[in-house]
Amino acid sequence: MVVREHLSETVPFKAKGRLKAMKDQPSYQDVYLLFGSEERADLFSLVTKSVIALPSVKTLTQLQEIMPGGSYNSECLYRQTFQAFSEMLQSLVIKDPHLKNLDIIFKHMDPWLQSVKDHEQEQATTSMAQVLKCLSRNLSLRLPLRFQRLGHLVALMALLCGDPVKEVAEEAAEGTHYLLHHIILRLKYITHDKKNHQSLKRTMKKCRELLELYSIKRFYNCPFKIAQVFKVFLNSNELCQFVMTILDGLKNLKHPCTQQLAGELLITLVKNAESWFEKVPEIMGVICAPLSIISQPRVHQQIINTVSMFISRPKYTDIVISHLLCHPVPYDKHLAELWRTLEVELPCTTWILWRLVRKLQKCPDVPPQEKMAYVAVTATDALYEVFVGNSLRAAAFRLFPQLLMTLLIQIHRSIGLTMSDVAILSGLYTEQEVSSEVTACFAIQATETLFLRTFCWQEFNIMEKNKGWTLLEGKDCCLQGISLLANALPEGNHLLAHKVMYLLVPLLNRGNDKHKLTSAGFFVELLQSPVARRLPSIYSIARLKDWLLHGNNLFKILALRGLHYLIRHLEMREDIKSLLPCVLDFLYESDEKSLLAIQILLQFVRMMDFTTPTAMMRTLFSLFGDVRPDVRRFSMTLFGASIKSVKYTDKKGVESQVLDSLVPLLLYSQDENDAVAELNKTIRNLSTVMDEIHTVLKKDNVKNEDKDQKSKENGASV
Repeated sequence: MVVREHLSETVPFKAKGRLKAMKDQPSYQDVYLLFGSEERADLFSLVTKSVIALPSVKTLTQLQEIMPGGSYNSECLYRQTFQAFSEMLQSLVIKDPHLKNLDIIFKHMDPWLQSVKDHEQEQATTSMAQVLKCLSRNLSLRLPLRFQRLGHLVALMALLCGDPVKEVAEEAAEGTHYLLHHIILRLKYITHDKKNHQSLKRTMKKCRELLELYSIKRFYNCPFKIAQVFKVFLNSNELCQFVMTILDGLKNLKHPCTQQLAGELLITLVKNAESWFEKVPEIMGVICAPLSIISQPRVHQQIINTVSMFISRPKYTDIVISHLLCHPVPYDKHLAELWRTLEVELPCTTWILWRLVRKLQKCPDVPPQEKMAYVAVTATDALYEVFVGNSLRAAAFRLFPQLLMTLLIQIHRSIGLTMSDVAILSGLYTEQEVSSEVTACFAIQATETLFLRTFCWQEFNIMEKNKGWTLLEGKDCCLQGISLLANALPEGNHLLAHKVMYLLVPLLNRGNDKHKLTSAGFFVELLQSPVARRLPSIYSIARLKDWLLHGNNLFKILALRGLHYLIRHLEMREDIKSLLPCVLDFLYESDEKSLLAIQILLQFVRMMDFTTPTAMMRTLFSLFGDVRPDVRRFSMTLFGASIKSVKYTDKKGVESQVLDSLVPLLLYSQDENDAVAELNKTIRNLSTVMDEIHTVLKKDNVKNEDKDQKSKENGASV
């Protein structure tokens, strides 16, 4: 207790007074007597702080020159103090078979080994090196071992070996030498699995091979070589400690060279040992934190390289992506740079991009009253950053159909939503930081960039020229924008259009109505392509028939539009003919469906039996007064075509309908619009039909007169 009281009283005093207090202490061996008591930790911490926090020798010498006094030499007293402190530490580890004392010493020396003051760091490094030297010479280990911070110690010593202060680097190199050549070899021999002795032999052999490559001086001057050798011995938990310590070194703002060294150590270790890590989530949680405070571009790149290594391993891809998606959007410049500059080998690019797409695809379709999953927004923004960086361009080509449809579906379900409608992760934003940006914007900009990066410039220009991107954002015109995009794709790239069509076949029945509508809208426009002929009827005509009976009006419109496109393929008309009764029902509709139905029926008018056009003409006649010019014009055209298609022998049956339509047609023919030509054509058809009807009637009259004449002759003969 005397030691504690005296040190406590002198800690606030000037350095000269503190040195005198150190000199007056009888022996540091008093600390050893307190082992096992509750006061040991506090006392040891106080002693360590009192010694390590002393000013440098140079400062004390200058102080003595300014204020001379006393019969002692400051420099001499300074060295004696540190010698005594070092002897105390060594005495603690000499009889320490379980390394319990080493664990305590390192715990208290740790903050001083990372001190921003050069002289404190040098004093701590020297003391630690002497402890390791003493331990290596008096090593007698027994289980259980209490030292659980080996990875942290190795990382710190490796960083110190590269310290710009020469004295610190030399002391660290000496301590690392004893740590590797004596302590770790013995420690791993005791703790290795006795059943797996061959594994230890291979590890020892690997270590010798690595050490033979370098001279001792060259070895300890290259910390990343130290990491290369030590990683042979470190288990997964120790590797994690190593990485966490190195990541803390990345935050060292005092010495840029330490930042650079930490980056090199990280790359060296992770490059061949990443499969051993069991705590990748914790590592990823720390690895991105220092990005905003690192000043050196090279160190930035080293962190990106480390993330790239982890994300390119299938075992960790989802873990890394999940972590990177838990950040505010839009991403800050550092995370955006990370996404844009991922460096992965070509075979891995498709896998990484596919897992990112799957994150977006797996987001549940929530009811309108619930909030959208946050990962849906962050994954979309991540795709945009990846496309901008263009590092995964080859994968974007391969996954173009999946990327395009996933983004279009995300656009459709994001319409009208802002970030306040998203289930943001707790603690990610303050109320002031939450963006008011419309979530659909993230998906639209990602889609735009996808087209540019896959060289779909013609399609992009069509969308720009026709304001297609604006249409995609609109609640009532999103399908119109999708149709415009779907029509543009076959014009510029038939191969991609075909891939998208085949992808859509299984997608059409998945998800909610917004999901299905997006897929259906794109699918229907692609039916114009010749490749639609290859689709089995069950995937084309049968599906359109189901949509004709769907409760959603938009699906009915898409079904009619799809049938209109399929009619162009002559070999498919016979199958479509069976759907005409359903199509006829849409003539009574007051929206786009009636016009589409007329256009479909125009192609089949010559294939109908007599009863169908006769019944159809009654409905068409009622459409002559429709306010929609297109409906009026096409109904008259179909009416004329229907009359013309009636067989010669059936002409008399439509006489009344022809006569009833003449006056309205003559009236509408006076309108000055584009329909006049069609009306005149219809009137000519009607005129021809009337002539044919009169011919039929004349023949009937002649037949009747002949019959009457024969009857009279028969009566006269009787």
